Amino acid sequence: MKKRLVIFASGNGTNTQNVIQYFATSKSVEVVCVLSNKKDAKVLERANAAQIKAVSFSKAEMLSPDGLVKDLKELAPDLIVLAGFLLKFPEIILREFPNKVINIHPALLPKYGGKGMYGKHVHEAVIANNETETGITIHYVNEKYDDGATIFQTQTEVSPNDSADDVASKVHQLEYKWFPKIIEDVVLKQS
Repeated sequence: MKKRLVIFASGNGTNTQNVIQYFATSKSVEVVCVLSNKKDAKVLERANAAQIKAVSFSKAEMLSPDGLVKDLKELAPDLIVLAGFLLKFPEIILREFPNKVINIHPALLPKYGGKGMYGKHVHEAVIANNETETGITIHYVNEKYDDGATIFQTQTEVSPNDSADDVASKVHQLEYKWFPKIIEDVVLKQS
């Protein structure tokens, strides 16, 4: 029986699309649903195009025991993956799925994590602080922003004349290369 992934995302969905494509022919892992807190998020279109169930939800549904938690139990995911999901992940879901929620962050945590540190905000902070490297962190999710145990990190160089867009491009390449592989490692190691 294949391991089941559910992906949460808020925006464009390029990481989600990459993960869907990676597992499209897998004999051991499948993406069963993509969920978004934004009903007009491009990620939902990408999921639909790949013939993956795509659902949007409200904040009230996310926090209700009869809402998203109930739906997730029915989906029975082996792993929940946050791929550009911008809301704080609710404790009500974390309690139901302990150690089964992971996130990707576009920096080397613990640097540049926390509320408001996502996407371009992270890359601009990296540039403003004259960092010589940045990267990605894949980590377990707990009740605090970007605070869960690290699963994997890798870095890339930041050149003195890099713009935030240049840094974003380098980080995206790391995300595309590593995120699906680490998801696969984590979900297949579960009993």
